Amino acid sequence: MFQEKMMFGKNVADFLTESIIEDVEKLKNEGFTPKLAMLKVGNKEEDASYQRGAINRCRKCGIENTVVELDENCTQAEYIEALQRLNEDRTVSGILCFRPLPKQIDEDIVKYYINEKKDVDCFSPINLSKVFSGDKTGYSPCTPMGVVEILKYYGVELTGKSVVVIGRSLVVGKPLSMLLLSENATVTVCHSKTLNLKDVVSNADIVISCIGRFEMINKDYIKPGAVVVDVGINFDDNGKMSGDIDFEDVVKQASLITPVPGGVGAVTTSVLARNIVKACKVLNK
Repeated sequence: MFQEKMMFGKNVADFLTESIIEDVEKLKNEGFTPKLAMLKVGNKEEDASYQRGAINRCRKCGIENTVVELDENCTQAEYIEALQRLNEDRTVSGILCFRPLPKQIDEDIVKYYINEKKDVDCFSPINLSKVFSGDKTGYSPCTPMGVVEILKYYGVELTGKSVVVIGRSLVVGKPLSMLLLSENATVTVCHSKTLNLKDVVSNADIVISCIGRFEMINKDYIKPGAVVVDVGINFDDNGKMSGDIDFEDVVKQASLITPVPGGVGAVTTSVLARNIVKACKVLNK
């Protein structure tokens, strides 16, 4: 039931992966091997889930990978030192910094240390500014671009459509709004301080939630026939994973919807792999 409404990420990921495998083979034939380095602090469950997905996608594409895990109590200086080692490692094509970072590490400081040519998830202000200016020489953040790829794959028209993005973080919400604007959508960004949130969201043709609140959005927020994308990854007290969308409630109202798990996450890792290939090409020009 409701299978015809599902936007499964695996289908999109497999489609993107085909061309990535070809690009990796070409690079290896030229003597270059793309490699991802993941830099993380501690071992949070949401990080572990993404890490597993990234490793599996890299393996499918023929991309090497390594994980640098720092103690959860590491200092900012230790984090920067680890980041600089990866910057200088000529075998590393791309660096993925798991965020958010713990309180003792100031993202507004450390983001300036990553080599923008290896910054495959748009952590550097240089790459972020390129997203906002429409400069495609940088690297689009993986999760926001994953959302766009899903919508395109499933034939969702964006030009002129009313899109509400719930969430305004620099990791997802803000860059996603810029990517959608570049596709000629009409974008409204909502957040925890938005007045009459339900009224605003319920008028949208497309609803994308990245607010990080367990099953916050029910069918009262969704107009009949709207397209719904759930970017949230949340866990309840029993360890159950769910998104921001109350799926069982909203699926009856939506025309298309992404599940959690099985939705955006799979596509995110494919965009990551594509960015790693791009970085390898840039570094070896």
